Amino acid sequence: MENRALAAQISSLISELIIILIAGGDSLSSPINSLSPFLINNFLSLSQITTSLSILSHKRKRPESPQPEKPTKLTRWVESSHSFIPRNPDSFKLCFNMTSSTFEWLSALLEPLLECRDPVNSPLNLPVETRLGIGVFRLATGSDYVEVSRRFNVSEHVAKFCVNQFCRVLCTDFRFWVEFPSPNELGPVSESFERLTGLPNCCGVIHCTRFNMEIQEHIAAQIVVDSSSKILSIVAGFNGKKSNHLVLKSSSLYKDIESNALLNSQPLDINGVSIPQYLIGDQGYPSLPWLMVPFDRPVVNSYEENFNSAHKLMMGSGFRTVDSLKKWGVLSKPSKEEIKTTVAYIAACSILHNALLIREDYSSLSEKLDDYSLYSDASEYQIDDVSFLHSSSEQQKALDIRNALATRARRYVRG
Repeated sequence: MENRALAAQISSLISELIIILIAGGDSLSSPINSLSPFLINNFLSLSQITTSLSILSHKRKRPESPQPEKPTKLTRWVESSHSFIPRNPDSFKLCFNMTSSTFEWLSALLEPLLECRDPVNSPLNLPVETRLGIGVFRLATGSDYVEVSRRFNVSEHVAKFCVNQFCRVLCTDFRFWVEFPSPNELGPVSESFERLTGLPNCCGVIHCTRFNMEIQEHIAAQIVVDSSSKILSIVAGFNGKKSNHLVLKSSSLYKDIESNALLNSQPLDINGVSIPQYLIGDQGYPSLPWLMVPFDRPVVNSYEENFNSAHKLMMGSGFRTVDSLKKWGVLSKPSKEEIKTTVAYIAACSILHNALLIREDYSSLSEKLDDYSLYSDASEYQIDDVSFLHSSSEQQKALDIRNALATRARRYVRG
């Protein structure tokens, strides 16, 4: 069997399995991330096989000498298409939030998956570049289906099918582009934060943000990122009125950490205090042994103030990620879609966000922010459920860990 056909069959089986597993969930009360570890491992393995096969099916023999005069597949598509496909690199980025070379890479990677599930007896007969272009254009610009169909010279029904198909492929076959690192992979994450601030053993920044909806006020998404703004974990679909700590408590991330399934590597010792792996978050979260929040009203020129300065610097990667996601047009305005569709858009944009970082394509990555308060809603979603707080001994342990860490924090002075 040809690699392309085999990849398509594997992808189809994976999609059916995922749909069966997540069907019927309440997106407002629980995020779509409840697959068991066993199924996730098998799912990721099959997804990686599918990805490898799709890459193999597009390998070409390297020419013996450069042939710059020969147009690329994308160039031929742009020139032959009746739709609006910008030739200017800057305009291309505005329409697709990526460079043309990244677009070509995605096109080659996704071709067997985007073409293998057309409606029965109704093949679309569209090249993969058009299918991909429709999906990415909708996410990047937020254009409605009337505009998308006009730009790409297809019906609104076909445009909607291509967008949904693109999101489905990303969220099933390339979900592994957004996953929490293994213990061995957390080392470089911690080292990067330590180089930045002096604080050791930090494994990520946690942040909760809200996306606006027309059918209700908003929905919440919980994000964990590293120092480069790569997304390590994201769950979305919570009721946006929930406070940050209640979103955390409802997530599988909380359950996994509390059960010692995550952040379970050997702790460090600072001044006789055992320092476990931990995340950092803003004042909307409780102080826990594995979750460090800033000091309230720190003493001037103290270790506490140094810690808060380092903490603020680290939080910047979380705010930068949120700003980057909300610059995808489909997430930058109140969504008119159903909740499950909006969640799929959040997931698809998150996967693309990481894919672009992997490619070192920073087309959709926001600049570093000077005013982080623009993206901090901690004051609006403060802790309001004292039953959530741990025992007094656990709270004291968290304070001891933070005090010990504060002795290692380098003071951050703006240049």
